[in-house]
Amino acid sequence: MKAMSLVQRTSSLASLAHSPLPQRVLTAVARRGSSNVCGCGVRSLSSGAASSSVATGPEHATFVREVAAMEPPASLQALLSVLQAKGESVVSPYSTRRGVIPLAIPLTETAEGEMTALLRWPTPASGMDVPVVRVKSFGVTLLAKSPEEFIHRALVEEDAAGSSGRIAECAGEVGSGLYRRGDFELSKSSSVDVYLMKKVGLFPDVFERLAMRHFDNGDNISALVTGEYYASKKHFPGFGRPFVFNAELMLKVGRKLEAKDAARCALRSPWWTLGSSYADVANIAGWGEEQIEFMRERVSEEGRREDLLKGKDLAQVAVDQAAFLLDLAAVDCTWDDVREQLANFYKEAGFDDIARFVSTV
Repeated sequence: MKAMSLVQRTSSLASLAHSPLPQRVLTAVARRGSSNVCGCGVRSLSSGAASSSVATGPEHATFVREVAAMEPPASLQALLSVLQAKGESVVSPYSTRRGVIPLAIPLTETAEGEMTALLRWPTPASGMDVPVVRVKSFGVTLLAKSPEEFIHRALVEEDAAGSSGRIAECAGEVGSGLYRRGDFELSKSSSVDVYLMKKVGLFPDVFERLAMRHFDNGDNISALVTGEYYASKKHFPGFGRPFVFNAELMLKVGRKLEAKDAARCALRSPWWTLGSSYADVANIAGWGEEQIEFMRERVSEEGRREDLLKGKDLAQVAVDQAAFLLDLAAVDCTWDDVREQLANFYKEAGFDDIARFVSTV
């Protein structure tokens, strides 16, 4: 790969970065708050069974505020309505957390039984948005970096498909502040994916689709550059999936050594953010059981004593042990088995709110 070609192509991709949300969006969200967006009949599910009650936004907002200990996203009710308009069923956040990663706040469930949720980072950066994720047995995959970006994308895709406008109706004022019907056509964008990258936000599946389109067309250089740009740490901080995809792409073009490096970069991220099983990524990285054994040692009492003897602060040791424990749970998909110990680690670190949240099922 020529260095100049890489720089030029990366600069071209960078030009697709989206601009900040317009003020009309913020105004609409603030005015609407978490009230019911439209008569879309958001229905509650309890333990997977449909309920006859309507409008569960307040239940989710209460859970986010009182259990997850954070301010509910202003567009939470609109998000729930849009998810239902897309065919998902709303679930109770109080009765659907068993068997899933303790950091998830359940929202809805697809017809195939997959859960859509908000992600409650244990120690989020100041001002960080609340991501919308799809819950998997091994952790989560990122759908959107914020509820607003998820809603905005759904509106664009509905408009581009020439659909009925059901999603726009359910998004209400929040939606009208984000997108005007017809904007996609007026933009003359070559594809929905390009419009999303320019006007809405950055999405993992869009990056991957663009890269694979180049690869399928025989343009390996453009595919690799897209994959490299996708894996830039500034785009999806905390998530390992971009590096995993980059590693998989490297393998497809025969760059095994670079694939190994990319996989090892991925494994520096939380293992529950890899977007695939730990075993698959470890295989590309050339890692064996020794890495898992190292993690197990770190969460043991002996590992704790060693860290304290090295002069580490007890709170930091506890936070590190919580992170290691989540990684181990992602390997075996044993989320419920670690809740109590995870809560204890967070308590020792002084994060009582997070401790209560992860232990609530």
